Amino acid sequence: MAMVCLSDFEAYAKKYLPKIAWDYFAAGADDCTTRDENILAYKRIRFRPRMLRDVSVMDIRTKILGTEISFPVGIAPTGFHQLAWPDGEKSTARAARAMNTCYIASTYSTCTLEEISAAAPGGLRWFQLYIHRNRAASQQLVQRAEVLGFQGLVLTADLPYTGKRRDDVRNGFRLPPHMKVKNLERAFEVCKMSPSFHSLLWHVPHETETTGLDPSVTWNDIYWLRSLTRLPIIIKGILTREDAELAVRHGVQGIIVSNHGGRQLDEGPATIDALVEVVEAVRGRVEVYVDGGIRKGGDVLKALALGAKCVFIGRPALWGLAYKGEEGLQDVLRILQDEFRLSMALAGCASVSEIGQHLVQFSKL
Repeated sequence: MAMVCLSDFEAYAKKYLPKIAWDYFAAGADDCTTRDENILAYKRIRFRPRMLRDVSVMDIRTKILGTEISFPVGIAPTGFHQLAWPDGEKSTARAARAMNTCYIASTYSTCTLEEISAAAPGGLRWFQLYIHRNRAASQQLVQRAEVLGFQGLVLTADLPYTGKRRDDVRNGFRLPPHMKVKNLERAFEVCKMSPSFHSLLWHVPHETETTGLDPSVTWNDIYWLRSLTRLPIIIKGILTREDAELAVRHGVQGIIVSNHGGRQLDEGPATIDALVEVVEAVRGRVEVYVDGGIRKGGDVLKALALGAKCVFIGRPALWGLAYKGEEGLQDVLRILQDEFRLSMALAGCASVSEIGQHLVQFSKL
């Protein structure tokens, strides 16, 4: 079957992944309203294309935090890539390097930071951090990432507790015995002792002692992170102008507008809708990125028109891995790249610098 668009990869992954793995990747919190709204919100945005503009030569490159990438799509942090493909995050890192874009490696990787780094030397990689109750372990992770050449630190802010994902609860989700959360193996023996990994993935406030996550994290912990590393700090999970202002005030270098793929608080805003108020609040002082719901090149163009510097894809990257590992993920990125280039040209933009809010309007439907 010819893989023509991202939904082809989604259909393949749903058909061939074990049900428990598919359910884990697909899960949203509670009714999945926010997960689905992330996609639907893009459909309410319409283009205002301009005609008779010279688009014979296209330049789709951009820079994030000063580093050039081939086009404004990176790979968002997602956990447990070995559930999708045996080589896991090593394949993800290789695909990102081959396509000259950014890969954000998750704390919950099934390969170590060292393995990811060695798989794709010279690639642009950021490291996503959850702050755990064991602060020494979190500090060690940050310092390992810096030594290994990761170029940014992405603090996920929307996970004091893990959202309730019903299918994972029903399935009693656990990693297969041969997979480990490699970066946390030594730090959290709970991973091995607990009857299932489920206790790390879903819990309610009174159960925090069974997990590593630290629900007491505040804005002041940005200062703690800045004392540990010279890496730029990007904060992920911002959805309001108030928190965008606080992020700038606390000295972060970037913001990822994200609702965790609709996996945390259900019935929050779609990320493309939240992007508008975050960009307005930031007023160009830090770079703003967005994830969630991006399924085609036109979505990338809409996000950039509304002020995002770059978008990051989560589930589509996993679908690509499930299809053919590194090669499948490259296919996903290449399709997005080609669709983005075509959407830009048809909208009358020859370079990323020409993209602006004048290109879009919100549908009245």
